[in-house]
Amino acid sequence: MKKIKIAIVGVGNCASSLIQGIHFYRDQSREDAIGLMHWEIGGFKPGDIDVVAAFDMDRRKVGRDVSEAIFAKPNCTAVFCADLPSAGVAVRMGKILDGFSKHMKDYPAGITFDLADEPEPTEEEVVKVLLESGAEILLNYLPVGSTEATRFYADCALEANMAFINNIPVFIASDPVWAKRFQDKNLPIIGDDIKAQLGATITHRTLVDLFKKRGVKLERTYQLNTGGNTDFLNMLNRERLASKKESKTEAVQSVAGARLDDENIHIGPSDHVPWQKDNKVCFIRMEGKLFGDVPMNLELRLSVEDSPNSAGVAIDAIRCAKLALLRGEGGILGAPSAYFCKHPPRQYTDEEAYCLVEQFIATEVEPESSAPQDDLEAAMIISGQPE
Repeated sequence: MKKIKIAIVGVGNCASSLIQGIHFYRDQSREDAIGLMHWEIGGFKPGDIDVVAAFDMDRRKVGRDVSEAIFAKPNCTAVFCADLPSAGVAVRMGKILDGFSKHMKDYPAGITFDLADEPEPTEEEVVKVLLESGAEILLNYLPVGSTEATRFYADCALEANMAFINNIPVFIASDPVWAKRFQDKNLPIIGDDIKAQLGATITHRTLVDLFKKRGVKLERTYQLNTGGNTDFLNMLNRERLASKKESKTEAVQSVAGARLDDENIHIGPSDHVPWQKDNKVCFIRMEGKLFGDVPMNLELRLSVEDSPNSAGVAIDAIRCAKLALLRGEGGILGAPSAYFCKHPPRQYTDEEAYCLVEQFIATEVEPESSAPQDDLEAAMIISGQPE
C-alpha cells in the first residue's frame, strides 16, 4: 500500500500529537490499538501517513527536522512517542500575515511564539515546495483568527492541486466561493474547525441532543474553557474569536430542539492559565424543564489533553481525503466534514454524520460528479450568500 503524503502548516501542539500518533500506531496491531475511531480506512492505517513538508514561523522550529521541531517550545502537549526517527524534512519559514497576534509579543518566549528572522515565502515559493515534496493533502493548523493566512495557504493548495483539510475556524469549506473553487478544480476539501475525539463541543452536542430526545426543554446553557497552550494565549485577543465562537455555538445550536436566543447561550474560550499547559478544562451548564414544567440543571467538568484529543480525528480526515483523491472526487466532502468538523457546510446530528461517514468510507464506486450540489447550496446558505 502506498503512503499518504501530507504537508502541515503550523508545527504546534496539534501537529505534534498527530505526528507522534502516526509513529505510535505504526508499532500497534488492530487488537492492541486504543483511541482510534477507525483502524483502517480504504486499506490505509495511521502509520501509512508521511509528513513530507511543513511550515512554521518560530525560530526554534524553522530549519529543524520536523521530528525534532514538534517537541520545541512553545509546544507543551503530552509526549507519548518520544523516540522518533528523523523525517528528513526540515520545517520551512511560513507566511505570517495575520497568523501572529501582536499581543503575544508581551509574553515570555517560553509560552509564546519567537518569530524567526527568515524572509517570508511568496505563494510561488510555497507552491514550489509543495509540488517538489509530492504532498497530496495540506493540513491547516494555524492559530485561531488567521483569516488571511488561511486563505493564502488554501490558494497554495489549489495551485499545487492538493486536497485541503481546514482544522481551524476560518470558514473555507463552508464559504461557497471557496467551496466552488475546490469543486471547479475537482480537489477535495474537509472543514471547517476540527472536532475533538471527546472534547467540549462533541460532549455538549451529545447532551443537547439527549435533552431533545428525552423531551427536556433546554432554556439556557454555557460552555467555558480554560487552557495553558498557545491556542488559549492567542485567543486572549478577543478580536480573533468571532469565527471560533460562531463555529462552536452553531455546532451546539444545530442539534437543539429549538434554537436558543443569543442571550441564553454562551460558548467560547474563557481564559489562559499557563500552568495548565495543553490540558483543557471545560465547564458546561445546562438549565431546562422536565415533565410538569419542573426545573432541572446539569453541570459537567471535563478535563482533557487538548491536542491529542483532535489527532485521531485528523488521522481519519486525512485518510478520507485520500480516498476522495483516489476516487477522483473533489469539492466539499460533506460526510467527513459533518462528522469531523464543528462548522461543516451542512450540519447533521452526530448519529446521522456517523452513518454518512461510514457510507463514505464503504463506497467503492467512483462518483460521477465532483461534489454533491446540496452541500454546495448548504455552504451558500450558511454564509448568507445567494446561490
